[in-house]
Amino acid sequence: MDDTESTTTSADENTGNLCDNPTRDTLAEGLLGLLKPTVDQLDDRVRATRISQLELKQQIDSLNEELLKVREALNNHPDLDPYVKKLIACKHKVTVVLNVLQASQDRLNEIRRMVNKEKSVRKVAETPSEPEQSTSSGITAQGSIN
Repeated sequence: MDDTESTTTSADENTGNLCDNPTRDTLAEGLLGLLKPTVDQLDDRVRATRISQLELKQQIDSLNEELLKVREALNNHPDLDPYVKKLIACKHKVTVVLNVLQASQDRLNEIRRMVNKEKSVRKVAETPSEPEQSTSSGITAQGSIN
């Protein structure tokens, strides 16, 4: 063979052979019949993957927007220190008032106890144990006046 001679055949030369060869057509149809379901299945899976990727992209974008809102909310939080200090001051005032009320309640209870004791002493003093009355002067044997 010469170096200048080409060993490849041109497409034009073999085109006539493809149309006229029934065995080649049958083999091509058989191969296509074998490969077509696989290619169709692969195509369906690629399509489903693209759809799921689009849905995932939408969800990621939505999540990103929510995260931006959360970040803005965290950055724009009000300064709570003055409110906490006010609450602590109010708690202190309530504690002081509670102590004053407790002391007043204790004093009131002591006064009630003393009043009840005084009433019982007066009742005992007013009712004589043995009624020995003198008819002339109205003075009892103990010296109390009726």
